[in-house]
This record gives sequence, structure tokens and C-alpha cells, in this order.
Amino acid sequence: MTRRIGRAARVGIISLAGVLVASACTAAPTPAAAPATAVVTPVAAQTSVTPTPSATPTATATPTAVPPLLAEGADGDQVRELQARLKQLKNFTSTVDGVYDAETTGAVQAFQTALKLPASGSVDETTWSTLLATTKAPSAEDLAGHLIAGPAILASGSSGAKVRELQARLKQLGRWTGDVTDSYGTKTVSAVKGYQTKRGLPVTGEVDQRTMDRIWGQTRKPTSNELNNVKPAPGAGLTTAGLDPRCLVGRVICASKSTRKVVWVVDGVPVMQMDARFGRAELPTNDGAFHIYWKSIDHYSKKYDAPMPYALFFNGGEAVHYSPEFASIGYSGVGSHGCVNTRDKAKMAWLFNEARVGDLVVVYR
Repeated sequence: MTRRIGRAARVGIISLAGVLVASACTAAPTPAAAPATAVVTPVAAQTSVTPTPSATPTATATPTAVPPLLAEGADGDQVRELQARLKQLKNFTSTVDGVYDAETTGAVQAFQTALKLPASGSVDETTWSTLLATTKAPSAEDLAGHLIAGPAILASGSSGAKVRELQARLKQLGRWTGDVTDSYGTKTVSAVKGYQTKRGLPVTGEVDQRTMDRIWGQTRKPTSNELNNVKPAPGAGLTTAGLDPRCLVGRVICASKSTRKVVWVVDGVPVMQMDARFGRAELPTNDGAFHIYWKSIDHYSKKYDAPMPYALFFNGGEAVHYSPEFASIGYSGVGSHGCVNTRDKAKMAWLFNEARVGDLVVVYR
């Protein structure tokens, strides 16, 4: 009986469970919530951009040194211009020759240092442009490194009064002997060449403007007598006997130690004569041919504390001059300090005015 009760109980429980399940399965369904509408946030339209590829890093290039425009070892026309311009600034003192040597390098360095540029001694763009800005364009003579002769005004074959004047002026300079003429021949060519050589002019034997300016500037206008070969009259009682042969050409003060005389001779004509005294034994007057280089009308010797009026200096401190002592005591003294003394003041004053710088002085025994 007990087992039946137990079975009945289990059947009842199962039945109840079935009812509960059935109720759950047949109950009206609860409406499902409507699916939520997705909220879309508007997005601004975007332009499609193609990404730029990253630049590939490149190796840093080593700067290449700029070669100089000019440097030691160079030569040519631009080097000539360089030297000529540096010469204007006194940095370069030699002859312009177009060769970039060690001296040119030194001149460039001096210029660069003065202008506070790197003193490399070579010419780069900065150095060259600075040099151009501080100098003027060189002349043709500057670039050549020497004077260039100009067109000839007088030359071999020329003739006339201008040639005669040229010869007379050359005579004043001791470059012409004998009579002057109207003809420009080999003698004139030689005389002009000698003058040009001494003065550092182009030696052509022709007279261009530069040569003419120099000759005319160093001489006076010739007198009518000089242009017409009128010789001075010889002094009273004077002859050329005993005169040194060197005294017979041109304008010469001829001083003889043996005769103790000074003779003024012009073109072989003895014009005037004076007594003369020469240097003492320990201070002898030098023998030889000299030229007057200085005239001092009222000279005074500080060395010997003695006056030397009308002094014509011809050899260092040696001069032909008037001596008050010689005029006072004659030949009884011991002699001069090496000069040629005269004692005729009037004649010495005349000779001082007549003689010119460049005239010859011949001292002989």
C-alpha cells in the first residue's frame, strides 16, 4: 500500500510538472522590443590623398674647393695686368713681365693683408674684384713694362730749322760737337740715342714728343750766334797752345797745374784766362775730366770754415771758386783744400754766370 501511495505521489508530481511546462509553452508571447535604429554620425567628405613617399636621405656632398683665377706658375696677359695694378699700389716693384713668380705671390699677399683678405698669395674672385675697384686700368706702357716710343716728330732724313735747334740744344747738354746743321743724319741719330739711353727713354734715335719735351725742358732757347755757328772771339793774347786736347771740344773749364791757369774754352776758342791755385800736398786736386753738377754763388765751407763764393762744383766737394785768401797772399800759402782757387773776383763772377751745369771741367798737369 505504501508503494502505491509513493507511486501515486510521483505520478502526481510529474503531472503537475507537465501542466507547468504546458503553461509555459502556450502562454501569449510578450512582444519583442523593436530593434534599436542605429544612430549614424555624419562624417565630412574627405578627399582621397595619396600618401607622399618619404624622401630617401642622400649623402652630404663635400664642398669642392674653387680653384684660384691666378696663382704662382701662371703667365700671360692677365698676370701682366695683375702686376701693373699691384705696381700702382706699390705692392709690386719689379718690371712687369707677365710671369707669376714668388715676388708676385708676395705682392698679392701684401695686397690681401692690407685689404684684410685671406692672404693666400693666389688671386680668387674676391681678390681680383677688390683689386679692380682700388686701381685704374693700366696703360699700354704699364702692361708692356717699359716706355713705348711715340710717333717720330724728327728722324733720320728730317731737315730744317727744328733740326738745327735740336742740335744746338743737344750741344748745351754736351751731346753735340761742331757746327749745327739743318740735316738729321747719322750723327744726330747717335746723339739722340745717347741722350735717350741716359734718360731711360726708348732708344730709337728719333725724336718723339716725350724725347722732345725732355730735351727742350732741360735746355734754354739757343741764341742766334749758337744757331748760326758764330764762334766767340778769342781772349786777348790767348791761344790753344798747351791746352789738353779734351779742352778743345764743347764748353770747357781747362785747369792746368803746370801753368797754374784756368782757361774758359768754347768750341776750341780760348775766351778767358785766370790765375789758379790747386790743392796742397795732403789734399791734392784730383786730375781728370768732370762735369759741373752744382752752382753755388755764395757758398761757405763749414768743414774748413772758409768762404767759397762763385763755386762751380765738379767732383764731390771740389769746386772752381774765388778765394779771398788766394787774392790776398797769392802763391805764398800752402794751397787749397782740394779746390781750384781763382783770385780775380770779376772774372770768376763772369765765368760763374757763363758756365752751366753739365759743362766739362778738365784738370791736368
